[in-house]
Amino acid sequence: MNSLRTEWFDKVDRECPLADYPRPQFARKDWLCLNGSYDYAVTGDSEQFPTTYEGKILVPFSIESDISGVNRALKPFERLWYRRSFTLDDSFKGKRAILHFGAVDWECRVYINGMPAGSHKGGYNPFEFDITDLLKDGENELIVRVYDPTNEGHQQRGKQLLKPVGFWYTATSGIWQTVWIEPVSENRIDSVKITPDIDKGVVKLSAKITGSGKLNIKVLDGENAVFDGEVQPDCEIPVPDAKLWSPESPFLYNLELSLNGGEDEVSSYFGMRKFSIMKDDKGIPRLALNNKPYFQRGLLDQGYWPESQLTPPTDEAMIFDISEMKRLGFNMLRKHIKEEPLRWYYHCDRLGMIVWQDMISGGKPLNLIYAGAFPNINVHVKDNQYKVFNRDLPEWREEFEEEYKGLIDNLYNCVSICTWVPFNEGWGQFDAKRIGEWTKEYDPSRLVDHASGWHDQHGPDFKSGHKYITPVHMPTARRQAGRPFVLSEYGGYSWNIEGHVWNYKRSFGYIQYKNSENLSQAYRKLHFNQIIPLVQKGLSATVYTQVSDVEFEVNGIYSYDRKVLKVSEDVLRECNEALKY
Repeated sequence: MNSLRTEWFDKVDRECPLADYPRPQFARKDWLCLNGSYDYAVTGDSEQFPTTYEGKILVPFSIESDISGVNRALKPFERLWYRRSFTLDDSFKGKRAILHFGAVDWECRVYINGMPAGSHKGGYNPFEFDITDLLKDGENELIVRVYDPTNEGHQQRGKQLLKPVGFWYTATSGIWQTVWIEPVSENRIDSVKITPDIDKGVVKLSAKITGSGKLNIKVLDGENAVFDGEVQPDCEIPVPDAKLWSPESPFLYNLELSLNGGEDEVSSYFGMRKFSIMKDDKGIPRLALNNKPYFQRGLLDQGYWPESQLTPPTDEAMIFDISEMKRLGFNMLRKHIKEEPLRWYYHCDRLGMIVWQDMISGGKPLNLIYAGAFPNINVHVKDNQYKVFNRDLPEWREEFEEEYKGLIDNLYNCVSICTWVPFNEGWGQFDAKRIGEWTKEYDPSRLVDHASGWHDQHGPDFKSGHKYITPVHMPTARRQAGRPFVLSEYGGYSWNIEGHVWNYKRSFGYIQYKNSENLSQAYRKLHFNQIIPLVQKGLSATVYTQVSDVEFEVNGIYSYDRKVLKVSEDVLRECNEALKY
């Protein structure tokens, strides 16, 4: 058992952790949080409900985590069962009851009062079931059965491993995001798609409605109504003299939707902003924000926590990572091979932090020739060689594309998201150019890094490089192919601090330093000697590795427990101030 913990471990509400409304981008006032203590059991591959349960597990923390109270691995031949009771209040009378799961890794079956409510595959996207017809008066019972093969399966799992080592981390199995129930009307607003257009001075809305009714929209600038009126489900709302969203001024408009004079009411928000590519006054292609070249200074952000793995322990913990990186002069986070709870993106939206969103990797990693040797000599392999990239079967590729579309749909209304990243370093990569082009068609409002690092297919939108240890150089004009050059991973400088790391003797880092002074000097030298001089030549964004240490990997700006800022604050600010057009 590893005892490394952040300060938020003791601040977790053991009765109902993470109890804030889980979906700020589409919120209703009435809901019931089902986080908290559940009975749990681990069995073989059985279809029968357990006759006895082994103990208690704290949801929504994975069975592998310290804070769950269990802290054991779930093996591929085992099944994890959850059980709890709940009682609905008067807000559910005359309404449909929708049971929501933020995320369950990987395959689950859900039962209400012994009857099947539905099943789901995929460890990162949210899902829901209408359980109204399975409910009874008074106390009801929820049971969830989970299967997770981790790295013995083909599924999208990111860096999870049954036996973690190096930059492969402890698995997350079972429920790891909020569980909740929501009462909804027969006539209701199911979803709304929000697309700002600063060039036209409008926000485009596309609402999906079950049943029938009249839809009213109100747009608010604080207490002031910018718009208030009845609209069609697909409409454009004028936003005159719009206040534009940026990291420097993260202004958000509030949005209120009402069906049939209040039969269903939903609140949301949006920001008027535009992500694009444009040429600067020297003809160099640049990333732009709101029609002006804008340099993005970012960090790789893997979103792991020592006591709770993929699940942030509290809202305050999420806020710390975002606000602290902004305080140090960064304006972008690359959310690496993970889909966060929706509240994390809400905090990026309101605090002003640009996000590059990775899709979760799946399949088996590339062998060392394709993963190590070829990229370092600029040999890029065609990714229609499915066996080479370990995406042999069509159903594996179809499953990836379905889950990738689900990720985009789930996060579409998050103001801060600038870039979709479908593939990273060739892991499970296939048809990246086609998928990048599909992404641009499906979501024209954002940019795409179709193949981050290594096996570039000359797709949209960047020439995206990763560079550790060896010097950083601009790509040739042929390889850049008219696209902006982004350094989407680099650095990884390390300091192994006893008492603040996962495993002092087995810690891993690309280049190790003995103290903060040496690490900070090396960080400054890297930036002023290699990175900053490239900006005038065409470098448009940087993603330093990384926000914090993660398990055996000790190359964070912060230690894994978030208690030690390892690189000098003054050096970080100085380098970030110099990283601009």
